Formats: sequence, structure tokens, C-alpha cells
Amino acid sequence: MTDLRAKVERVVREVIADLAASGALRPGPAPDTAAPRTPLVAANWKMHKSAAETRAFVAKLRLAEGVETVLCPPAVLLPVLAAALPPGSPVRLGAQNVHFEAQGAFTGEHSCAMLLDAGATYVVVGHSERRALFGETDHDVARKAAAALRAGLRPIVCVGERLAERESGATFRVLRAQLTAALTGLGAPAPDPAALVVAYEPVWAIGTGRNATAAQAQEALAFLRDRLAELFGHAWTRGMRLLYGGSATAKNAPELAAQPDVDGFLVGGASLDPEAFSAILAAAAARRPEVTR
Repeated sequence: MTDLRAKVERVVREVIADLAASGALRPGPAPDTAAPRTPLVAANWKMHKSAAETRAFVAKLRLAEGVETVLCPPAVLLPVLAAALPPGSPVRLGAQNVHFEAQGAFTGEHSCAMLLDAGATYVVVGHSERRALFGETDHDVARKAAAALRAGLRPIVCVGERLAERESGATFRVLRAQLTAALTGLGAPAPDPAALVVAYEPVWAIGTGRNATAAQAQEALAFLRDRLAELFGHAWTRGMRLLYGGSATAKNAPELAAQPDVDGFLVGGASLDPEAFSAILAAAAARRPEVTR
């Protein structure tokens, strides 16, 4: 009996060893308990609005429950906007650009600390207009994103392809290069996923009258989320938000918001009109949490 028991135990150990070697005994994936991502809609006013127009905008703005709203005026209007918002307003303020140095002889620039003092929580970095008109490079974007995170600002990192790049089939190559250059310098540990936002802005759809379809937007954002997963892991990526920024309007926002990887919008021209911007907020609020991936 003792010999039989020893043989049985030996066989069992051998079977277990074989199963372990094959990977059959590895635990399955943990249940997905990630909380739904809160939609985020950011208004990029660019070089628009006076102090009076800023106050008039706030008076007409209708917020949407469950949507994080960010207003990015010209930097000189940050204090005006802060004063115009009612006490306890959930609206966050953002800037349109920042310098990566803390101080120095950089005429016309603003540091992270200055923007924080002015009330900003977010900052847009790498917008296509900064790249095209001011010669901003991927390296500049990386330094700005890193500086913002170190200072406690939340960067909205913009990436996107030009029309010739899309037509030549280079969209994914361009997106990968821009995103990788902007974020790989952040180092370890990975930043808080809630503190980093990535906006896809197809340059060919900004102010041109051409719009990316919902399918095109989803395809690009899904690619970006997968690339982020390569950099920081799938669990981390499920907690960070991706925005669509190619001429979002009150008309196309509902269909775009229904896409699983569209977590909100970076809005340009439509953000100057409080009625249109409020409609985009409402579209983001109608997004069903179960559509996210």
C-alpha cells in the first residue's frame, strides 16, 4: 500500500509539473474592476475673447453632470475667467502652452508655476498650431509634458497627422512617433493616469471644413490606447482619457462620443459659442460607461 501511495503521489507531482510548465495552471486575468472614465471636454479658445466676452460666456454656459469641463483661454484671461466663475464651480482652468524651464530669459513665455498661480489645472502641449506655426518639435513637447507633470499641472498632449500623411498611409507611423517621443521620457514610475490626457487632432480636419468620421476617430484613438498600453500597461491605460480634437461640433459630438475610445473632446472653434459648447458637454454626458474598453 505504501509503495502504491508513493507511486500515485509521484505521478500527481509529475502531472502538476507538466501542467505548470505548459502554463495551464497560470491564473486567469483578474476581473475588470476599472471604474468608468469620467468624460473630459476642454475648450481651446486660442487667441479669442476679451474680458467682457469671457464673462458673457460664463453667464450662458450650461454644464453637464458627470463631465469634467476645462476652459483654456489666452493666459491673460485666466484671472478674469477665475473671477467670473461662481464660487465652488467645478469648471477647471487650463492654459494653451507652457515653457519647460522654471524661469529665465524667455520673452513672452509662461512657466508651470506661473500658470498654477493664475489658477490653471491643465495645459495643452503640442497642439498642431504650435508645431506648425512656432516650430515646436516632438522633443519640445516631451520636455513640456514632463515639466507640467513635475509641477502638478495636467498636460493634454496633442498628436495628429497631416492630410498628406493620412493619404500616404502613414497615420499610425506618425501617431506612434509623436506619442512615443512625448511620453517615453517620463520615466518610472508611470504618472497618475488621471493626470495625463492625450488628444488626437487630425490636422487635416482642423478648420478645413473636413471632419474625421466616427470610425476614423475610433481607429486612431484605439491605436493610441494600445500604444499607451505598451508603454505603461493595460491596467494603467484603462484609467487614462483620450480626447478627439478634430473640429468637434454639436452636430458630430453625439456619434463621436459613442465610440469606446473617445473619452471627450478638445474643442476649438465650437468652444467660442457657449450654446454650441454646452451641447458638446451634453453629448459627452450622454456617453454610456459600458461603451468604454
